[in-house]
Amino acid sequence: MSLQPKGPGGRQGFATLSLEYPMSLGVFEKYVDAQKAVDTLSDNHFPVENCLIVGTDLRQMERVTARLTWGRVSLGGLLSGVWLGLFVGLILSLFSQPSNPLTLLVYTSLYGALFGLIWSVVGYAFTRGARDFSSVSQVVATRYEVFCEHNFAQQAREILAKAGLGPGGTAGFGASVPPAPPVPPAGPTAGPPSGPPVA
Repeated sequence: MSLQPKGPGGRQGFATLSLEYPMSLGVFEKYVDAQKAVDTLSDNHFPVENCLIVGTDLRQMERVTARLTWGRVSLGGLLSGVWLGLFVGLILSLFSQPSNPLTLLVYTSLYGALFGLIWSVVGYAFTRGARDFSSVSQVVATRYEVFCEHNFAQQAREILAKAGLGPGGTAGFGASVPPAPPVPPAGPTAGPPSGPPVA
């Protein structure tokens, strides 16, 4: 088994994102827990370049931050344009060496503000109210699995077990084992049912 991402046309991905014969060290619900496991290995001088953290069951999360209005859109475009104008003005002042750098910065900021205002208002007008809110989005994994090359797997498991991250340690480590079925309590053995009394 080889965890090697492939690009378009079936080409192999970067060598740094692959393991030849990976073995699972544990499954974690949070990335910080998987990171803690690898960090524990690193603290114990384990060759962590043989490890790989894989996020599975990806999902996209979008956090709505505010309601968009013409005023909010205009103000945001104006401020973005000012920062862009200041940046362009600083670059020009470094290479062109104008007689009055302050005047140059003022003019580039004004032009940037005008450009940002027009750009944001036109872009918002094209949406026609289909998206009247701002948001930030991020792709996150539901769970994270730590893999290691097979010839280092036993050493890694021993280190994690000593740190309390192995089986019986931190919850969520390793594959879960289903509980054994309940055993009925032992009672007196019932014999065959007796027949009707003989007259």
